[in-house]
Amino acid sequence: MSARDLIVGEAELDSQEDDESFDEETGEVRPKTNGVNGLNGHIDDSSEEEDDDDDEEAAAAIRKDFIVEDDEEPEERERRRRERKKRRREEREEEEAGLDEEDFDLIGEANPEFERRTTNEPKLKRLKRGHKEDRDGHRPKGVDNIFDSEEEDEDDYRNQRQLHRADPRNARDEFADFIEEDFEGPDGAPDDDDADIARTTGRAYTGIKDATGLDEAALEDMKEAFGEGDEYDWALNIQDQEDEAEQRVIDPDDPDAIAKGLELKDVFEPSQLAEKLLTDEDNSIRAVDVPERFQLARKPYKDLLLTPEQFKERGNWISDLIWDRKGLPSELKDPFRKAVAKVLEFMAVDEYEVPFIIQHRKDWLIHSQKVPVTPDPSNPGAPDTVLDAKKLLTHSELWRIAEFDLKFRALVEKRNALSDTYTRLQDMADFQDDILEDMLPTATTMEELQDVQDYLHFQHASRLADLAAMNASSAANGTHRRPGSSKALFDRVRNSKVYGLVRAFGITADAFAQNALKEGRPHYTEDPTERPDDLADSESIMDPPDYSTGAQCLKAAKAMFAEEIFLSPRMRKLMRLAYYQDGVIECFRTEKGLRRIDENHPYYDFKYLRNQQMRDFARQPDLFLRMIRAEEEGLVEIKIRMQNAESFKKKLYSVIESDNFSEVADAWNRERREVLDMAILKLNKIMARGVKENLKNECEDQVAQRCREEFTKRLDQAPYKPKGMQLGTIPRVLAISNGAGAFGREAVCWAWVEEDGRVLENGKFTDLFLGDPERGQEDGVDVKALVKLVERRKPDVIGLSGFSADTRKLYKLLEEIIERKDLRGAEYEDEDNIERTDRLDLVIVNDEVARLYQTSQRAMLEHPGFAPLTRYCVGLAKYLQNPLKEYAALAKDIISITLDPAQSYVPQEKIFKFLETALVDIVNLVGVEINDAVSDWYTANLLPYVSGLGPRKAQQLLKVINLNGGSVATRAELVGDADQQRIGAVGQRVWANCASFLYIDFDSSDQDADYLDNTRVHPEDYELGRKMAADALELDEEDIEAETSENGLGAIVRKLVRDDQQEKVNDLILEEYAEQLERNFNQRKRATLETIRAELQVPYEELRDNFTLLSSEEIFTMFTGETRDTLYEGMVVPVSIKRVGEDYIEARMDCGIEGTIPLSEISSRSDISPRQLFQQFQTVQAKIMYLNRKTLAATFSLREEEVRHPAKKEHDRVPGDWDDAQERADKESMKEQNDVSGRTQRVVKHPLFKPFNSAQAQEFLGSQARGDVVIRPSSKGVDHLAVTWKVSDNIYQHIDVLELDKSSQFSSGGTLKIGGKYTYTDLDELIVNHVKAMAKKVDEMMLNEKYQNGSKAETERWLSTYTEANPKRSVYAFCIDPKHPGYFFLCFKAGQHAQLQSWAVKVVPQAFELQRNMYPDMMSLCNGFKLLFTNMQSGKRR
Repeated sequence: MSARDLIVGEAELDSQEDDESFDEETGEVRPKTNGVNGLNGHIDDSSEEEDDDDDEEAAAAIRKDFIVEDDEEPEERERRRRERKKRRREEREEEEAGLDEEDFDLIGEANPEFERRTTNEPKLKRLKRGHKEDRDGHRPKGVDNIFDSEEEDEDDYRNQRQLHRADPRNARDEFADFIEEDFEGPDGAPDDDDADIARTTGRAYTGIKDATGLDEAALEDMKEAFGEGDEYDWALNIQDQEDEAEQRVIDPDDPDAIAKGLELKDVFEPSQLAEKLLTDEDNSIRAVDVPERFQLARKPYKDLLLTPEQFKERGNWISDLIWDRKGLPSELKDPFRKAVAKVLEFMAVDEYEVPFIIQHRKDWLIHSQKVPVTPDPSNPGAPDTVLDAKKLLTHSELWRIAEFDLKFRALVEKRNALSDTYTRLQDMADFQDDILEDMLPTATTMEELQDVQDYLHFQHASRLADLAAMNASSAANGTHRRPGSSKALFDRVRNSKVYGLVRAFGITADAFAQNALKEGRPHYTEDPTERPDDLADSESIMDPPDYSTGAQCLKAAKAMFAEEIFLSPRMRKLMRLAYYQDGVIECFRTEKGLRRIDENHPYYDFKYLRNQQMRDFARQPDLFLRMIRAEEEGLVEIKIRMQNAESFKKKLYSVIESDNFSEVADAWNRERREVLDMAILKLNKIMARGVKENLKNECEDQVAQRCREEFTKRLDQAPYKPKGMQLGTIPRVLAISNGAGAFGREAVCWAWVEEDGRVLENGKFTDLFLGDPERGQEDGVDVKALVKLVERRKPDVIGLSGFSADTRKLYKLLEEIIERKDLRGAEYEDEDNIERTDRLDLVIVNDEVARLYQTSQRAMLEHPGFAPLTRYCVGLAKYLQNPLKEYAALAKDIISITLDPAQSYVPQEKIFKFLETALVDIVNLVGVEINDAVSDWYTANLLPYVSGLGPRKAQQLLKVINLNGGSVATRAELVGDADQQRIGAVGQRVWANCASFLYIDFDSSDQDADYLDNTRVHPEDYELGRKMAADALELDEEDIEAETSENGLGAIVRKLVRDDQQEKVNDLILEEYAEQLERNFNQRKRATLETIRAELQVPYEELRDNFTLLSSEEIFTMFTGETRDTLYEGMVVPVSIKRVGEDYIEARMDCGIEGTIPLSEISSRSDISPRQLFQQFQTVQAKIMYLNRKTLAATFSLREEEVRHPAKKEHDRVPGDWDDAQERADKESMKEQNDVSGRTQRVVKHPLFKPFNSAQAQEFLGSQARGDVVIRPSSKGVDHLAVTWKVSDNIYQHIDVLELDKSSQFSSGGTLKIGGKYTYTDLDELIVNHVKAMAKKVDEMMLNEKYQNGSKAETERWLSTYTEANPKRSVYAFCIDPKHPGYFFLCFKAGQHAQLQSWAVKVVPQAFELQRNMYPDMMSLCNGFKLLFTNMQSGKRR
């Protein structure tokens, strides 16, 4: 046998079963799905005779009639158990009386002719089988084992049986899994298990073959015919569960304990339950009759109860936040406040969600009044007034009201906590704080409340400490000390005589702040009779030992007074107002940013930005978010200051100073100014931090709102409308794509999708091109196939998309085929009822959903046999059929869709929150056919966005409907019907929210069907709808009563529909009816009546916009990934030369756009041929002279004078907004650094060349992907280059490249050598065949299952943990070597007591190097390591 025979595939070496037996993170043994440690529920149940008997009883029952009966009497069962125990004991005694292994050996020695029968497999005892991983080999009993118990005999007996059931792959190869090998025992001698592992392949099957008398082939045939013997494990599991139930200890205090049994949390991990929404909290949300989104949003405030005063305050507070941005006339402010208050009542009291309010309470969102008009002499009967209606609140503003409601609840909760703390402080120590009592009730923002809290902890620190001690807590009712604040010093000052010096300043901090705010009556500053230093030296002030000198006293008093000003809530309010009114924001580059942010960097547009007002960022919120991101990366520093800080400070000086004129007054005023300077310095820091955070949140909200608006546009489009069909009709689609393949060289995939979503056909076109009849060139074979497909299937539209600019060529080809072959769509009837067909539509489809769909688990489950590109085509077709369903099916993956360039600067949770509201709006606009949702999970994906529902309640709704029979006949059934034995799927409040958005197709043949259940009319308004139908039919009360008594409540509307009289509702005068309802019942129903009128004519009419076709700009971005900001004319880009002609060059950009370079733009020298200068596949720098965004074509220039002067972006800057002086100084500084760097500044014409040193290269690559490269000058001289590439995060390899055959000092070498071993002809070849080849090997290593993310120490800890949990197993793993880029550690441990060892693995182009041996891939590396280790162990033993 050769070494090759010992090496098998990696898949066999490391089976999934082995991987599942331990935790990859900790090395601990995982519980098997079949039971504890894989032994079907019990580790040592074979040692219990009762369990064995139970198993045999179950097996006997299976053999008898495949059913285990459990209706025996307990006494009978117990009797049978005793009999079986007795029988088992007798069988064991017979076995012990028989000949054992040693007896057979003695007989063999005495009689050499005696042949002992080899029976490696014992008699079958159990039908149960454990996991293959846990079946250990059986060691024969020897002298050491003779005192083992019978139970241990049974364990060994069973284990020996399990050994012969082991995986045949493991039996074939002694190296089948390194971690299974037991190299040495504790004493250094080979273990018996090691000898078992070393058996040959033939002996591994000995037991099975001997037991059956069959060879391997026959054995396999037998298995195929009769199975593996585990067909009845289900019955055994049932028996085990029953036995466990009998033996379980029952809590006598819980009468339902037996019925309950195991709960989900006893079986699954909490994370699994949370993922599946099956936690106790999820179940509570399902059960509570409150809309799910309300429960989740209000969870932190579920115990908060608002008082009537707070209800009123909330309405005014939210109205003020929204009103300033409305732009409505001032006379509408009062109606606006009332509308906001009413919306809050709907949300908080009635528990109505936004869609319900928009649909069924829209009259409260509109202010209407009758306005007199000038009489028309020509129309004397015309009314003298008209109804003037103005919409007060929009859809988005309702969602903002819901969000502001949560913020107000948080505000009230914190205010209540502070008020409660203050009350308990008063109860403990009788005192009164006027500042707290004034500022706490009037605080309207979280910042103001935080100011009050800071003041409370400063002013009453000692009392709070006493209160905390009384409560045995470090906090008082949710309030806590702000970290980092040292109040002890100020408490000492406050309690010492030095505080008299603070009073001597003549005015309190709060009085000074009131004067500055001009609140209340003015407070005057009084001067003491002594100078500050004299008073500080007096006996009345000094307080030894802490304050034994006047200087110490004065310093402490000034610090105390400054701190009081700093922590004064009114002073902070004043400063905050000043910052928001006069604050300016400026951006200063750091030293790191000086080097990193060049003119082509995306952050350059704010590198020297100055004097920006707050309102400037309201127009461009993405600018501030990019500044924040740059600051986080350490490239810039954002500073916020007051624009007129000095004049503001002088005004404050005048407020705090006294008006007296004397030397003493001047001295005290100087001290007051110093104190104010100290306080303002601290206030500036906290104000700037707060303003920056608030501005960041506001900008994030604006960007998220922009994303919501864009997402709403994409959702608000109906299915692609087939010609001649109504809007909303689902089209039949043929979707085609070439993916990222090169046009004309790679296959084109297609999929045919019916209107019901079924994929009936799919395939590939490999020969799709149009011939030239004039030249006798025939069409490609697949052109005919495409024509036949279209003629057979008659699609309504062909959808096309792809990943590259080549898709545009495919579009032109299909367009030409449709025109030349006159391909037509399905027939339809025009307005004159004439059958006609039109030219087949060809549409480029937005593929953002299809890209996510093609690799999703959902697509793999739906179409497991499809290629990814075919699944991509299916995604395109389904998007054409219903964009809303496709977006809803993405669930949380919708945040992967790019909706705004600044989206990446906003937290994903916030983006998803805004996008979810858009989905809720459109889903409720469209409605959900509830019976379709029960049978079609694509439709069911819409249910969580229905008003009142959510993921949990949607699950519960579907579950209950299925329990009720799988269908819904009326909306009323959803709340349950005891007479028809229908379980309630939702509660009354949730039903009120969702009822009108869940519709049921009207079946005219069903007498119980209600037509209104198929409309947007809410059940609460059914009576209005029926009355309108009766009025339209001009029925009197007797007719109505007769019709309803005979055919039910819905009879009138059914009659209207049956008689096709719906248009008669247009003759009804609804205005008078609406006025009557409002006058008599205080119900505003004007808009509702209009909705009923529309729904009676066309139920659930399609209200979405027409399917939106992509613009040229959107197609350009989709195919190329570029925008107007990233690719424009005048830009210098790398291009790859495709073809070199005599007078032209064809080139291609990385984004796929192709273009030409005319002779005049190739070189300024006309005497040199293009072929002498350039060659095919060469990469060069070119300037874009012309760019056609529609055809995806360009014209380039290679002329040196053009390439040297690329176009610069024009920045529209207002004078004073840019620091030109600093920009010039930085450029001069960088130029001087380059001039004196001592290194020849080489310029290599390659897109990856950068004039960096090693540190700059690493900094540049820090944010790049693994494997990215920078070519840079080398410190070794002009005949060297350095190549730096990113091995992994914070790990970079620097490669020295020797240049040979250089034509000049500054040109690139014709031969490039690395390490004396590798030779390349140019930089592109070096990057591809050397760097990228090594990067692929690094990826291969880091994606391997044996690779550990972590340091060497962490990997070794994992190995130790694993071997402790599995003492007789060996394990190895790889981890990266951060000190030696390009190297990895191979760490291994051959058993629990073996020493940890590690070998170095080097990554080289196309291979891994281990112990000077080369291995082409990870499988070979792992096998090679095992062989090397085995050989090393063998050498040691010899």
